[in-house]
Amino acid sequence: MSASNPSIGGKRLDSWKEIAAFFGRDERTVSRWEKELGLPVHRLPGAKGRVYAYTEELSAWLEVSGNAGTRTGETEPKPEAGSRTATLSIVGGQTPTDETASAESGEIAPGDAAVAVNGRRWKTARLVAGAVLIAAVLGFTLFYRSHAAGNSAGTPRAKNDSGAGQASPHDVVLASQQSHDPEAEQLYLKGRYYWNKRTPDDLNKALDYFMQAVVHDPNYSQAYVGLADCYNLMREYTLMPSSEAYPRALAAAKKAVELDDQSSEAHASLAFVSFFGMWDLATGEREFRRAIDLNPNNATSHHWYANALFALRRLPEALVEIDRAQALDPASTSILADKANILDPAGRPDESFTLLKQLESREPTFRSPHGYLMGAYLQRKDYPNYLSELRKDALLVHDENELAIATAAEKGFAEHGARGMFEGMLLVQKKLYAQHLVSPTDLAKTCALRGNKNEALEYLKTAYEQRDSGLLFVEIFKELDSLHGEPEYRDLLARMGLPPQN
Repeated sequence: MSASNPSIGGKRLDSWKEIAAFFGRDERTVSRWEKELGLPVHRLPGAKGRVYAYTEELSAWLEVSGNAGTRTGETEPKPEAGSRTATLSIVGGQTPTDETASAESGEIAPGDAAVAVNGRRWKTARLVAGAVLIAAVLGFTLFYRSHAAGNSAGTPRAKNDSGAGQASPHDVVLASQQSHDPEAEQLYLKGRYYWNKRTPDDLNKALDYFMQAVVHDPNYSQAYVGLADCYNLMREYTLMPSSEAYPRALAAAKKAVELDDQSSEAHASLAFVSFFGMWDLATGEREFRRAIDLNPNNATSHHWYANALFALRRLPEALVEIDRAQALDPASTSILADKANILDPAGRPDESFTLLKQLESREPTFRSPHGYLMGAYLQRKDYPNYLSELRKDALLVHDENELAIATAAEKGFAEHGARGMFEGMLLVQKKLYAQHLVSPTDLAKTCALRGNKNEALEYLKTAYEQRDSGLLFVEIFKELDSLHGEPEYRDLLARMGLPPQN
């Protein structure tokens, strides 16, 4: 039964069938619009496959996208020239219909393959069209323009965009002093405050504020930096798949750089998504260096560059960068957590473990320490504490799939010890993998722990083909240590541009 939302307005459509009927099209078409053009469709938490949409949001999207083609099927929706929100259509450079699109422009090349991730189909590395970001904002435009009044007070101007796990609203820096809407700046600052907290709910709040800032001032570079940074982190701290988050992050980061090429933050955001999302390691490192050159005191640039160097196994350099980030922002929880993660393979495991325990005790709702402690406990064969951290992590992000894996692991361990734990995990993971709900990298780890080397290598090959974001840290995962001497594994590293361990 359809309902109305008093804050958004309009009728609520409670299925793909109703949404398709609104446009006079079939369900496959509107589903494709949601994936490729960002039709504002919402999903019910914990209810797989259940969607809903509001007619007012759909109408706003339709108005800007061009309703004639959508209704008749003659063309795909395109932004109207000269409209306020149409400025977003050029994110990434060329228009999405340009057949000369390239990886550098961030657009979809004609020959790009599609892969299935988390039950949805996405283009591979070059899936970055400006239309993806358009819809991320368009679905909210009408609502925000009607309700944004009076929201500008309450958040002071801040000093350092640190990337802290828990931070005060003073931890933000505006790289350049461009002329922009003061209300957009206030919305940006509020968004950055919530972004610093790193919880799923807070990241969604941050995303809303950054979107409001873009609506108020489409030429405000920092608002796009905020969007990019949200999407860069949402694939880690929420259930948003990388294949959805990274294209949006790249589109927003490119727009931010286009608007202000002197912004250290914009280049850092572009560096992050280029390196970790697009696997363009050379561009990523170049952009990190550019960000640091523009502002050597930008803690976030040093922090994220340290993680990139960590993935490349350049551990001494990674420690230099993470120490610099910590010196610039000593209160940042996320910097401290990532420092602990680097210390372990750098030969300081006890120091790493102590720091992670301190962070977990101080901020139990911050996700990173739980994930890193899982690896530490697994390495120590402390399986009860490993299982405890696995369950905590699942509960923090409300991940029913991870919770099912944790439950199976606990049952298996209680009945048959470590062997039963891995077998229980593997059984559930394979079922979820068949539904595209578990990454091939995670499945490869469990296979390797179970002693199934050949199977683990096959899943790693699939992870490579699907550009699974977790694969960049393949050399760091202790679960895969048994594979390091295998020729197929070393060939995989070479194709990724990663150096093997000595």
